[in-house]
Amino acid sequence: MNKDMEKYLEKAEVLIEALPYIQRFNRRIFVVKYGGSAMVDEELKEQVIKDVTLLKLVGFKPIIVHGGGKEISRWVGKVGMEPEFVNGLRVTDEDTMELAEMVLGRVNKSLVQLVESLGVRAIGISGKDGRLLSVNKKYADGADIGFVGDIKKVNAEVLYDLIEKDFLPVICPVGLDDDYNTYNINADDAACAIAKAMRAEKLAFLTDIEGVYRDPKDPSTLISELRVSEARKLMNEGVIGGGMLPKLNSCIDAIEHGVSRVHILDGRIPHCLLLEIFTNKGIGTAILNEGEQQYYYGE
Repeated sequence: MNKDMEKYLEKAEVLIEALPYIQRFNRRIFVVKYGGSAMVDEELKEQVIKDVTLLKLVGFKPIIVHGGGKEISRWVGKVGMEPEFVNGLRVTDEDTMELAEMVLGRVNKSLVQLVESLGVRAIGISGKDGRLLSVNKKYADGADIGFVGDIKKVNAEVLYDLIEKDFLPVICPVGLDDDYNTYNINADDAACAIAKAMRAEKLAFLTDIEGVYRDPKDPSTLISELRVSEARKLMNEGVIGGGMLPKLNSCIDAIEHGVSRVHILDGRIPHCLLLEIFTNKGIGTAILNEGEQQYYYGE
């Protein structure tokens, strides 16, 4: 067999390996929280959007929820303001909120433009549109951090309508309180709330780490699959700390409210979404409920 034929057969094998996953998740809702370095690096950004577009074209129903923290910080610095954080949450006064909404809107439409350029219809909305995300004021351990919102309700009908019309929703994490004030929302929280409201099959967090480790100092201890009980145990033992702690809590919360499976992926790896979803071994950490079956087919 010549080398060209071997190359084509390898491609065929990759497609066949993906088939059970495509069948299993066809027409299922999949929420992708898009943030970190993958939003800053133009090449990575294009690869992520290609992945999500492919998911849409093979029958998934993806929803993108994006952050923009690094871009907001960049613009805050540009206009001579000092970024301030309390417990990892951005202190958002009126001026910062105005700037954040402008930056997030710009990010939102750039993602829509990229999806559209790949032949898929996308609509970019913020949590203000159709009262998608209703919020209460959020406090950080009792401290007032300004216009930062805690989601109290998701108007899922807005997203069901868009998906039914074959659009790919791209969501900007901004919401309204009962008095119609604008609030910034942590993108992880927004993705989690939307996944719960839509009873998504999957929720994927694109991050700047490979996944969850038993020993954060040892990359070889990456955990491929983690049950909720195991995740709680690791947290109680103090193994999980830093920025992973709230993320893991979000994952557990999503699973306990009907999301079947949550993935924590390294967005710096090209095509990480496809590798995790369509290959037998995956590359990040998948968190699942006790009774949830493993979706790894074969070896």
